[in-house]
Amino acid sequence: MTTVALLGTGIMGAAMARNLARAGLEVRVWNRTREKALPLQADGATVSATPAEAVAGADVVITMLSDGDAVHGAMSAAAPGLRAGQAWAQMSTVGVTAIDRLGALARSHGLVFVDAPVQGTRQPAEAGTLVVLAAGPADERLEPVFAAVGGTTLWVGEAGAATRLKLVTVGFGIELTSVLAEALALAEGLGVEPELFARVVTGGPMDSPYLQAKMKAVLGGDYSPSFTVRNAEKDTRLIAEAAAAAGVAVDLAEAAGARLRRAEARGHGDDDMAARYFAGSPAPA
Repeated sequence: MTTVALLGTGIMGAAMARNLARAGLEVRVWNRTREKALPLQADGATVSATPAEAVAGADVVITMLSDGDAVHGAMSAAAPGLRAGQAWAQMSTVGVTAIDRLGALARSHGLVFVDAPVQGTRQPAEAGTLVVLAAGPADERLEPVFAAVGGTTLWVGEAGAATRLKLVTVGFGIELTSVLAEALALAEGLGVEPELFARVVTGGPMDSPYLQAKMKAVLGGDYSPSFTVRNAEKDTRLIAEAAAAAGVAVDLAEAAGARLRRAEARGHGDDDMAARYFAGSPAPA
């Protein structure tokens, strides 16, 4: 039986841990706030007190944390339990600079490092239908892991290639959501019923399942997080940093980041990123 240590049990990590356990893998989890990991015991996961305890003897280590610094900190803390030859699937969205730093950390411990961020939010994570973007050695120990959490695994080259692809795909989703939020805020400001906008675009060339899901959230006032404002804002900064290094202008990503920061300043940081809708109105006095 493959033993998997998963570090980080937020929205995505918790869903992934459940699917790994359902697939018959031995799952150990760690989270900085232990209370958030404890419910996974009911799904068959073992909750570890420290990262080192979680990774000791594991075949595969997964990191699913908020950013590169959090991943580096967790894996540094895990060092006493690591052994050369373990497979490390780094599945967080950390950006181009951080992935190089994490690869260096993996080499220092003799780990098999796979850059494997996922495309998808809470719903596909819960359903086990994420798209795994993988780069690095195609270690066979990862096959049951990726099959448990994803519907598709796309191998794209050497470590770093998957992170670069993830920045492109996540940027597309963030920017689409920003366009929709702005359109709905404009409708409200102009005295146009948002439902009329919905009627115009539904079923036409501008329609998509993604648009419908985010529009339903805004029109229904349901901002239960699939992908939070705070995490989306972090990703816009990673995109802007990578784009600047590549000499590419990303005006929409930067504008989306500004809108997300306004929404976060108004108390919506932990809401779904559709809550950037609130950034369209003047700040309250």
